[in-house]
Amino acid sequence: MAVHLGQSGGVVLPVHDVNPVRRTPIVTYALIAVNIVVFLLSPAYMLIGVESNVSTAELCQQQAFFDHYGAIPQEMLENKQLPAVPTGQVGQSEGVEGCVVAPPTYEKNIFVSVLSSMFLHAGWLHLLGNMLFLWVFGNNVEDRFGRLRYLLFYLATGYVAAYGFAAADPSLAQPLIGASGAVSGVLGAYLILYPRARVWSLVPFLLFLPLKLPAWFVLGLWFVLQWFYSSGYAVTDAGEVAFLAHVIGFLFGAVIASFVRALGPPIPPLPDRRRPARRAY
Repeated sequence: MAVHLGQSGGVVLPVHDVNPVRRTPIVTYALIAVNIVVFLLSPAYMLIGVESNVSTAELCQQQAFFDHYGAIPQEMLENKQLPAVPTGQVGQSEGVEGCVVAPPTYEKNIFVSVLSSMFLHAGWLHLLGNMLFLWVFGNNVEDRFGRLRYLLFYLATGYVAAYGFAAADPSLAQPLIGASGAVSGVLGAYLILYPRARVWSLVPFLLFLPLKLPAWFVLGLWFVLQWFYSSGYAVTDAGEVAFLAHVIGFLFGAVIASFVRALGPPIPPLPDRRRPARRAY
């Protein structure tokens, strides 16, 4: 089983912000595209469907894939591969089918596995949840940081979130997968840079009630819930969702954005796109 870095535990679902940008967010679009392509090429895509219809062989292949390319806390802190990993093959023990575990036949680059883990997802909901948050909030952060700095910030945040989570649970041998360590940093940066921006969100009242809420409320509430779940104060699926990585990524993004806001140049105004008035002759 993999530990998911996914956008979970929220009570409002942001779908669009009222915050125009000055240039096309090419890096944000590229990150979303890469995540989708990697997912479509991964074993996780092949397992979409009713869980009871997934064979043991398919599950073993997925487990081997995630162990190969995911970020495993025990490996990260010791900087060496686990002595035994899933092979992707099915075996039997006392008449019960299970995944075969054996010494690895490949050499894994532990540091690079943290990078590859940011682009792996366990299912459509896992993928789309992360990409929705990146779509809504990433464009403005990219606009403020600049494209190259934004890309470096995104990747660095993913590393900080993963290693921070690993330090809190150094014996964990399950792989971390998902983009939301990095995406959480984008949310933290957005909160610092655009706290008063309005965000259209779906609130689960009867069905889903669309409301235009301030970013400080939407993202602040999201962060409080992540911290609440990571602290163990609520019964959740925390065994499969790395809430602490969300908290670490969010705080790191907020700190970096605070420096950008304090030391960077002021945001230039958007160009006036209105047509010039005709002269009267």
